[in-house]
Amino acid sequence: MAVYDLEEQEKLSALQAWWEAYGKYVTGVVTVLCMVIIAVQGWRWYSRSQSEKAAVLYNAISQAAATSALDKAKDAGAQLLDKYPGSAYASRGALLLAKLAVDANDKALAKTHLQWVIDRASEDELKQIARLRFAYVLLDEKAYDDALRTLDAKHDEQLDGLYADAKGDILAASGKTGEARAAYQAALLKLDPKGAHRGYVQLKLDSLGESK
Repeated sequence: MAVYDLEEQEKLSALQAWWEAYGKYVTGVVTVLCMVIIAVQGWRWYSRSQSEKAAVLYNAISQAAATSALDKAKDAGAQLLDKYPGSAYASRGALLLAKLAVDANDKALAKTHLQWVIDRASEDELKQIARLRFAYVLLDEKAYDDALRTLDAKHDEQLDGLYADAKGDILAASGKTGEARAAYQAALLKLDPKGAHRGYVQLKLDSLGESK
């Protein structure tokens, strides 16, 4: 029994010596880990809270859009873009606001929101959609060169057909029939053969007549 007590005392002494040498480091590591866990959990809660608030504002924009209530949509949109610009809802809200502005013939407001998406969206696809819509606003303003330059930006292959179609519209409006025809032909090669949009492009190409 005495031997057992001696062994236990030696173990305790060794543990005490180890703790005196390394205890403060262990405590520091545990403290840091606890702080990291608390920070991660806090960030998750904050992100979820921010996302929920952004969703409420986006829903308000959508409801206003359903009744073409641009003023109500603008109020919700201003809060969404100001308070939650990094949320996934912000860029989508800006695109919806731009559409409402176009419908209301407020091209300046439409361009403001589309430019916001181009400059600040975290998703490349949304940026590319915004550029496409921006080009059409410029087309309405007869700013043909600016519209074509907008479409020169890099975009995903899946949007090739829509971009080529838009270039055809711009070139046709500016009187460049031959180039418009080539753009529409390029669009037909990229668009879904079974899609309704392809038939619409074919009608525009046919309306230009045969090349001379």
